[in-house]
Amino acid sequence: MKKFNEAKELVAALEADADKFYNKANSAAGTRVRKGMQDLKNLAQAIRLEVQETKNKAS
Repeated sequence: MKKFNEAKELVAALEADADKFYNKANSAAGTRVRKGMQDLKNLAQAIRLEVQETKNKAS
């Protein structure tokens, strides 16, 4: 559950930069959003593996 909460916090942290990019055309904010989304992708993969491992142990 710790990693899931980290993912939620990461999305919340990116919200301001996403607003700057989409509504104010700030290209530097777009770069930060792209980096954050890559981090989110990696974290999501780690969560998927953790869930699969836990599920397999329970079987």
